[in-house]
Amino acid sequence: MKVIDMHCDTIFEINRIKQEGGHVGLRDNSLNISLKKMEKGDYLLQNFAMFTPLKQVDDPVDHVFHLIDTFYQEIDKNKDMISVVYSYEDICQNIKNNKMSALLTLEEGAVVKNDLAYLRNYYRLGVRMITLNWNYINGIGHPNFNMNNDSHGFHCCDTKNGLTEFGIQYVQECERLGIIIDVSHLSDAGFYDVLKYTTQPFVASHSNARSVCDHARNLSDDMISQLAKRGGVMGINFASDFLKENGEISSVSSMVKHIQHIKEIGGIDCIGLGTDFDGIPQNLELKDASYMPQLYQALKDAGFLEEEIEKIFYRNVLRVYQDVLKEK
Repeated sequence: MKVIDMHCDTIFEINRIKQEGGHVGLRDNSLNISLKKMEKGDYLLQNFAMFTPLKQVDDPVDHVFHLIDTFYQEIDKNKDMISVVYSYEDICQNIKNNKMSALLTLEEGAVVKNDLAYLRNYYRLGVRMITLNWNYINGIGHPNFNMNNDSHGFHCCDTKNGLTEFGIQYVQECERLGIIIDVSHLSDAGFYDVLKYTTQPFVASHSNARSVCDHARNLSDDMISQLAKRGGVMGINFASDFLKENGEISSVSSMVKHIQHIKEIGGIDCIGLGTDFDGIPQNLELKDASYMPQLYQALKDAGFLEEEIEKIFYRNVLRVYQDVLKEK
């Protein structure tokens, strides 16, 4: 079963290990994501997030530029296996050439110095999806889980503070350019602002169902329903804290429960995968990209049809890419 994964932090980890003097590459490594593991897991496309912990780096723009450089260096070294894609047509071409695809994304939209010229330049560098927030207020919007505010923790959602005026301009410029808007980490109020001020499908690249696991990083039933009506997709996050309260392990059975609930609320067409590999604790039943067939089998055993699993594993996300990404 082909796989599209909307979110991983592998490039951040590769860059960190190299900065610490280690030797690591994308082709073969001990991380959750490597090209060899992806090949074994039958990956069609991996989104590679350029993760920027806003308050933990001296210069966020400098940080993300170095990550983008690492991304392109790694892809260039492995061009026999994988190629960067900028449009839906590029994905189709890679399929014909029997190559995996890499989509460049940002996790932390504020790496623009409150200047949309930076956003347009990120597009020119190949960025095609942006997670608007991480866990800090950032001039674009507010997160639900706010590391600087104890009142918005695991179970307390921000229903008051949404997108800023600049944030509204930001998401509208993303739509104009053909950058997919990602609302994972964004406050509840921010989610509804994205719904209000945009018209195209958007995603929650690595978020689960709040009714199954009461965590602020997950989506409420109404948010799932509204995302589905817009034609968007949410990616099942493999982090144990987002799958089950006090979950000691990230289990396949918990993933299936979330998928069943999301199907009931929003329908099969709004479900995708967003593993968050290399950015989450390693208490994983699906230890890396090569284990994805186990989730396929679990869904089969739970009664999902083959065509439904295809939608979850790759077709739903591919549809959003076809709808939003423009030819370069």
